[in-house]
Amino acid sequence: MGNTFLGKRILGFKYALKGAWMLLKNEASIQVQTFVAVIMTFAGFYYEISPNEWIYQTLAIGLVLSIEGLNTAAEEIANFVHPDFHNKIGYIKDVAAGAVFFAAVAAIIVGCIIYIPKV
Repeated sequence: MGNTFLGKRILGFKYALKGAWMLLKNEASIQVQTFVAVIMTFAGFYYEISPNEWIYQTLAIGLVLSIEGLNTAAEEIANFVHPDFHNKIGYIKDVAAGAVFFAAVAAIIVGCIIYIPKV
């Protein structure tokens, strides 16, 4: 089954779950962001947000967690390629962290749009 189309998809899903677990287990930034995501999910139930608001909130949470995962991957690759400090490696890490910053700001804006009128 491993060489079939379905078998390869199942194997890919297994690796994706493993990667998500590794992020949650080992990365403090993902742990904090997941905690915030859980709080925002509870807030969504508490304030009975609309289906559209759930969509926006879910996409914002997914965006932040996904970009943070990519940031972690970029940092790990950079550290593997060049473990010592190097200006180019520092630049790569800063740019990846900047991408997380943009996603987080967008998520905060979405959260403010949804929750400020309800509070």
